[in-house]
Order: sequence, then structure tokens, then C-alpha cells
Amino acid sequence: MKKMRTLDIMDYVKSRKRASLAELMEKFGVSTATIHRDVAELVASGHLERIRGGVAFFQRQPCGDPSAAFSYLDRATVNLSAKRKIAEKAARLVCEGDILFLDSSTTTAAFADEVGKRMFTNLTIITNSVAIMEKFRKMPQNYVLIALGGTYDPLLNSFLGSAALRELERLTIAKAFVSAFGVTDKLVTTNHEHQAGLVTRVLDIAEKRYLLADKSKFGRTGLYRLATRAAFDAVITDRG
Repeated sequence: MKKMRTLDIMDYVKSRKRASLAELMEKFGVSTATIHRDVAELVASGHLERIRGGVAFFQRQPCGDPSAAFSYLDRATVNLSAKRKIAEKAARLVCEGDILFLDSSTTTAAFADEVGKRMFTNLTIITNSVAIMEKFRKMPQNYVLIALGGTYDPLLNSFLGSAALRELERLTIAKAFVSAFGVTDKLVTTNHEHQAGLVTRVLDIAEKRYLLADKSKFGRTGLYRLATRAAFDAVITDRG
């Protein structure tokens, strides 16, 4: 009975892309505790993702087809509390005078918000993320922004391609903060070819490498390899 209900919940959310927990309780006639258990099971299995007040259908991306993935705005609303927790932990690793690279993930955008609150007197941020570039206006005036140019990718809301890579080659990076689609015991991966090319080169250049990944990223694998898990100085997560 429970198995059938969870399948029905998944089909319902899939047909609507997202649903609130209150809506699911009313639709399936179950208690708050029951819907939380069912949703937790579907999230853990990778079929749904948590968003504020409810869940969204997690559509697995066919190899080489980035159009099947969530848009940047959709992903920005997923697992917000986890991203903020990760951001607070990661911000403690930033020191006065650092030159940081921040990738274009929504988790790293939350990290940028935390860095902006720290009020360093000397800090440089390098990024290809349009969202972080927009946030920079609210950061302390003594911060320095190096924005990588290139070909705009609307799905990732970032600049990628050969132009971004050329600009990167002229720079030094003290600490790189990046995210990923999947994290296993051995590999860190993404589903975006051009993002993989840029981040892989960033990790080669950076003196320190930090992976920001909420618990939904663990145990799944994307198409393109970023690095081995052991290549990172630390993995910062909300995972227990």
C-alpha cells in the first residue's frame, strides 16, 4: 500500500513539476508525519528534490543533453537550508588577502553571500557566475571582482568556453570553491561538458580545493569527471 502511494506521489509531482507538502497531504489523505516519511523516501532515492515548502520532480539528464536539467532558477530554490549551512562552514576557510575562485553553482552563490558578510579588507573573487557578479554590487567596496567572459550558458547562468579558459590562464587562485552534480567515494562529476573543462582547469591552478555538496549529491554520478574526491582538500557538506 505504501509502495503504491509513493509511486502515486511521484507521478503526481512529475505531472506538475512541483508540489507543496500541504497539497500532497490533501491529495492523498495522509497525515503530516506520513507525507514527510513518503517524501523523505522519494528524495533519498533520487526521484524528488526538496524545495521550499515542498518537493520538485528530479528529472535525470540524458547524456549530453543539458536541456533536460533544471534551470538555474529552479535549482536555486532546492535544498536552501542545506546550502546556507554549507556556505557558513565554507566561509570560515576564507582568510584576509585570499584570491578565491567561485564556480557557477547555486551552492557557491549562497557561499558568495556569506563571504560578502565577512568584511575583509583585502579579498579577490574570480568567477564565471552571472549570479555572483550581480551579488558583487552589495559586497564591501574594497573587494575585487575578476569576471570571466565567454559564451553565455543560460542553463548554468554562467560564461564558459574557450574565452573563459583563456582569461583563466593569466590568473592565480589561492582557494577554489566548486560544486558538482555527483559525488562518490572515488569521483566528483558533472553533466556539463564545458563546465567540466573550466572547473578541471581551475582545480589544476588552485593551491587549495574545496568541494561544496549537499547530501543529495552523494551516491550519484554525472557524465563528465571533474576530479577524484581525494583531490580536494576538504568536502564541505550538510551530511552527517
